[in-house]
Amino acid sequence: MSGTRNGAIGRAEKYFDDGGFLSDLQRRVAIPTTSQEQGSMPALQQYVSGEMTESLQKLGYDCTVLPNPKPEYGPFLIARRIEDEKKPTVLTYGHGDVIRGQEDQWRQGLSPWKIVIEGEKMYGRGTADNKGQHTINIAALACVLEERGSLGFNSTILIETGEETGSPGLADFCKANKTALKADALIGSDGPRLDHRRPCIFGGTRGTMNFNLKLSYREGGHHSGNWGGLLANPGIVMAHALATITDERGQIKVPEWRPKTLTNSVRAALADVSIDAGEGAPKIHEDWGEKGLTPIERVFGWNSFEVLAFKTGNPDRPVNAIPPSAIAYCQLRFVVGTDPHDIVPALRRHLEKHGFGDIIVEPAREVIMNATRLDPDSPWAKFAAKSMEQTAGVKPHILPNLGGSLPNEVFTDILGLPTVWVPHSYAACSQHAPNEHLLAPVAREGLRLMTGLFWDLGEGRPA
Repeated sequence: MSGTRNGAIGRAEKYFDDGGFLSDLQRRVAIPTTSQEQGSMPALQQYVSGEMTESLQKLGYDCTVLPNPKPEYGPFLIARRIEDEKKPTVLTYGHGDVIRGQEDQWRQGLSPWKIVIEGEKMYGRGTADNKGQHTINIAALACVLEERGSLGFNSTILIETGEETGSPGLADFCKANKTALKADALIGSDGPRLDHRRPCIFGGTRGTMNFNLKLSYREGGHHSGNWGGLLANPGIVMAHALATITDERGQIKVPEWRPKTLTNSVRAALADVSIDAGEGAPKIHEDWGEKGLTPIERVFGWNSFEVLAFKTGNPDRPVNAIPPSAIAYCQLRFVVGTDPHDIVPALRRHLEKHGFGDIIVEPAREVIMNATRLDPDSPWAKFAAKSMEQTAGVKPHILPNLGGSLPNEVFTDILGLPTVWVPHSYAACSQHAPNEHLLAPVAREGLRLMTGLFWDLGEGRPA
């Protein structure tokens, strides 16, 4: 068989239009792979050992399910289709786990475990993050196989089941399985497009570090009438400590947290970028963040500090008492050039310098997702962009890194791969929230784009 590029893309369109995509995705969404909850191991095992192994074996993949090096976390699936050892190998990644279902918070008529279609929206937990996205990529591979009779390259698929808990064990797993995961590049899908109407490529991600600030002065609360003016209020002290970390518009004031510069290639790539998150997205605050940068540069080329939650006293049932303690749950999203191992020590030095040495700073997670970046001028980025422009008829956004975080450093640093990510979701998809959904037009176009990209890779790899 030989076939044509358009023939393969036509198969992808038919697969979507005739309900094949919906059928495959519904089976996968129905498996409650909530890695953040105890008791989820049977569902995680079912996803990789049952659903995904059976689906990939039909495409000629040899599948192996392996335990996590950290046994309290979910397993991994490595699926390999080797057509010719002399041909390039492409690694494709996805994660089968999802966040908590939050069943009681979904809008009436919706369920996290059953896909409901309303207009262009396909509701269900994992439709956007990440079951829908790796279902698109696997289906695109299948369409190339059906049309050509072969891929024209070797394919390895890695599916993990712990990404929503920080990908524990992934680094050790990839170190132990470097031979099986050896490839020329990674092509994966996760995260959102910037504009739901325009394809997007990103080559890396910002890193993420979560940490908590704790301040405790005494046991129990004390009457604010009898003790007000005599006892230090930890909530007030913590608020002032937080105010030293950024200014009133969120500009970072910890010196070690400030990136040195933006490269010309990154600025040039971001100059062509615009954000349209779609219906329901929040309005961008133009005057928030680092002065002198565009809103786009603040997200994709700079660091951002966030207070995720702040608690002192009893917010649900306030009483007239000075609280004994305060805690702030915080996060730094950071780009390449920020030392992840100095994030917490730098904050401790900063707080000490400003007179807040009593505040304890401790990491909130065992795993740090480090920052990675692929130069927009990379041959792999250019190859993918050219292929996608041919399919879509419009030049895709090309980002050096996504604003969010993925365990991409495992692929860049441990496996030594250039990484190309093609997102099939959009920013207003309610990812990590009730009413998560995938946009049908974006999913259909994603099938077309990935089928074209995989077809082109079978014709010849990037120079």
